[in-house]
Amino acid sequence: MPRIISIANQKGGVGKTTTAVNLAASLAVAERRVLLVDFDPQSNATSGVGVEKNGRGIYQAVAGQEALADLIRETELRFLKLVPSSRDLTGAEVELVDYEAREFRLKECLSQVAGAFDYIVIDCPPSLSILTVNALVASDSVLIPLQCEYYALEGISEIMKTIGLIKAKLNPELVLEGVLLTMFDSRNRLAHQVVQEIRSHFGEKAFKTMIPRNVRLSESPSFGKPVILYDVQSTGAASYMELAKEIVEHNGIVQ
Repeated sequence: MPRIISIANQKGGVGKTTTAVNLAASLAVAERRVLLVDFDPQSNATSGVGVEKNGRGIYQAVAGQEALADLIRETELRFLKLVPSSRDLTGAEVELVDYEAREFRLKECLSQVAGAFDYIVIDCPPSLSILTVNALVASDSVLIPLQCEYYALEGISEIMKTIGLIKAKLNPELVLEGVLLTMFDSRNRLAHQVVQEIRSHFGEKAFKTMIPRNVRLSESPSFGKPVILYDVQSTGAASYMELAKEIVEHNGIVQ
């Protein structure tokens, strides 16, 4: 069975989609079979791997209109597949209220294709909505990207509270994969203070790898490429490869 990892934080602008795209791509470069699920109506993970935004996608699967296997798209990387998002997903939050076992819709969809992958990476929307709940119920673990700024610390208690509720009521197997510090600027004293505070609080659950502020990392989405395809020699590419290595070693999934 695959390791299913949700990338979640209710705050926007913390590097959530950047992490989903580039972690998935880095795992794929390491020849792990990866499915990236874009579960955010903004569809940025979809365009981030060069796939058109407005076609059929994950909405059709959770709405019961199509099988998930029929919605999987190829990417430039041999081992990386994508289930795209589209504007249709915006209405899913309202529609899902009327579905029986609505919190389990994504889990049911993913179970149909689980045997084909080593990792499934889910890009969640920047809110604690029914979509995020579906993702957490479907997942083995949650990776929380956290920007190295003061206000980022204030919001982490909310996502941790949500993880606790999901674990207690809907998915007792859910664990914290780790906290990933993003947009780290070594010249900024506050960034170092945030790192120290997070490492003190989360211990081994704070990844050793940190993602620096990096121009090539910021540019790559506009070209529809993960940074490892846009500029493999950039510090952003190297950092996400290190993160992928940490996750593979931690989970013990080998070829």
